[in-house]
Amino acid sequence: MVRNHHQSRDTGARSAPGGTVAPGNAAQAEAGNGADGEFWTRQQDRTERRFRHLTPHLLTAAGLRPESRVVDIGCGAGGTTLAAARIATGGSVLGVDLSGQMLAAARGRAAAAGLRQVTFAQADAQVYAFRQGDFDLAISRFGVMFFADPAAAFARIAGALRPGGRLAFLCWRGLPENPYLSVPFGALAPYVQLPDLGAPGAPGPFSLEDADRIRALLAGAGFQRIAVRAVNEPLWMGADPDDVVASLLEMPMSRAMFEGIGAERRDEALAALRGALAGHQGPDGVLLGGAAWLVTAVRP
Repeated sequence: MVRNHHQSRDTGARSAPGGTVAPGNAAQAEAGNGADGEFWTRQQDRTERRFRHLTPHLLTAAGLRPESRVVDIGCGAGGTTLAAARIATGGSVLGVDLSGQMLAAARGRAAAAGLRQVTFAQADAQVYAFRQGDFDLAISRFGVMFFADPAAAFARIAGALRPGGRLAFLCWRGLPENPYLSVPFGALAPYVQLPDLGAPGAPGPFSLEDADRIRALLAGAGFQRIAVRAVNEPLWMGADPDDVVASLLEMPMSRAMFEGIGAERRDEALAALRGALAGHQGPDGVLLGGAAWLVTAVRP
């Protein structure tokens, strides 16, 4: 339901598969190249279906053109990278992510689709050596909330854009506004220890829930014409409650939640979860609300 949000207390950059990881991002890189990366790679088709109503908002806001040179930050298994490439047919698209597993899947998908203008880099965008002014567009679908130093990350992204280049990304609004997570968490709370999603502003899925903070970070990075707009769309969670629960139980985060509780309590927790999800079952499956910020900005 959420990408990994582990934090690290490292004080210096480290080498990792694919290059250097920024201070504080080592745990995120480790998770992306371990169980979390494996899980989200397997879940890619579900992820694209889940976000099928949100992704068009991002692509439209980005203003992609056939000749666009694009970088996709936190591209995962390449869903948005490939979607951008299908528009930027005469340009180029670079997908950047920490997870080697997800990038391997992304490369396979790009090759199968014949999208030769697509390349991928296993790297931490916070410290990656982008060539200055190399891109017309930077996009991200829920990939910019995990930076240990978002100010530095957005400054580096700004430097990678040409003058007049555009940034467009989606990030989550607050947990209470997002039933896709608050509904299952609410059902499970009496039975398990819920995961720590981080202090306000700390790296994690909701680190950019404050629109004023987004504006301040982007202005500090040198961006102008900053716009932060709320978008709300249903998220497809699964075919039925059993399908959603089965997928949820595969998540490393969920395995940690259920670790150490007895079989009876586990059964009660899952029954409560199925009951909460049943109220959101429709003809297309289980749908829960998703609330995001759609952010755009321009490098002067």
